[in-house]
Amino acid sequence: MSLRLATFNIENLMGRFDFSGFRNQLKQDRVLRLFDVRSEAEYQRLEEARTIAHTDDTRQMSALAIADCDADILCLQEADSMAALHAFEYGYLFRMVGNGYRQKYLIEGNDSRGIDVAVLMRDETRDGQKIECLDVKSHAALTYKDLDLFNGELAQTNRPDDRIFRRDCLEVELSIGGRPLTLYIVHFKSMGPAREGLDGRQATMAQRIAEARAVRLIVESRFGRDRAADKMFAICGDMNDYQEKVEILGDRRNGYEFVPREEAISSLDVFTADGFVENPMLKRPVLDRWTLFHSRGPEERHLCQLDYILLSPALARRNAAHVPEIIRAGQPFRTIFPAGQEVERYPRTGWDRPKASDHCPVVMTLEV
Repeated sequence: MSLRLATFNIENLMGRFDFSGFRNQLKQDRVLRLFDVRSEAEYQRLEEARTIAHTDDTRQMSALAIADCDADILCLQEADSMAALHAFEYGYLFRMVGNGYRQKYLIEGNDSRGIDVAVLMRDETRDGQKIECLDVKSHAALTYKDLDLFNGELAQTNRPDDRIFRRDCLEVELSIGGRPLTLYIVHFKSMGPAREGLDGRQATMAQRIAEARAVRLIVESRFGRDRAADKMFAICGDMNDYQEKVEILGDRRNGYEFVPREEAISSLDVFTADGFVENPMLKRPVLDRWTLFHSRGPEERHLCQLDYILLSPALARRNAAHVPEIIRAGQPFRTIFPAGQEVERYPRTGWDRPKASDHCPVVMTLEV
């Protein structure tokens, strides 16, 4: 029996306004800087209007991207609350896919902005197999001390009693037509600003490595270290890291060159170095594995995979012939596509915004 499994960082599916930009210009939207805003009340009024107008187009595109996934189970990152999920489904997603995702699970995690991981599920798969949720467990409360993961690198920015996961590791135990499947939904520490001579990725690497080690310990605790390889599980989500990237050289007038580069170290190595899980995205050509376009201007641009459906060895063997799909029609026009990968964007897509998300959904058909 087959199952369509997807993961998508929907980018700030919020159900509230953020007015912190009035006092912190780093959080102030660029369009409001064009205007002379003289009071906090005026700023709030303008920010509300801007957010509402921008969000409508954005969420139409997010819903279109999810509709194109056609997934039975959808793992989400950056969902504000269950209320926001319900409102998004009722007002947007229902118009694209109909009455589909009746089962929704979200547990408040650790993120300071209030963005959480969630899972949406149909009642049945496309071929009529019942999807049952047997248990949902949060691991947001785990600390470095709990799992004995604290070390010197972490000590530079953390304490032993700090929580490991910047959001959560949501463990979802399922039965698909009577067959077991366990999902681990994550959203790892983002790449922060440069610090002490390290770029943002390297400066935050220790925290993501700890998160990956924690997820692995959670899986091994559930199934047994020697038995996990034979179990049906997948680790899904935005891991904010990559093992390779595609550097983009050149410019619009003279043309672009796309150069693959492997990274010396990645938090993903915790999962893949010894075959604990497999990344099925590696079945795609090296220039066609990316789920995010990163740019800090013409001098720093690359494509990379941040969004993953990692399969246990047993699940990977059962799906050796299946290849993940990447939904890129919601990318803004500033995203630079390698030749042959161009797609028709959703209506009203902008150069930078509106867009479905800065991330691309990943979806895969699995035999379970």
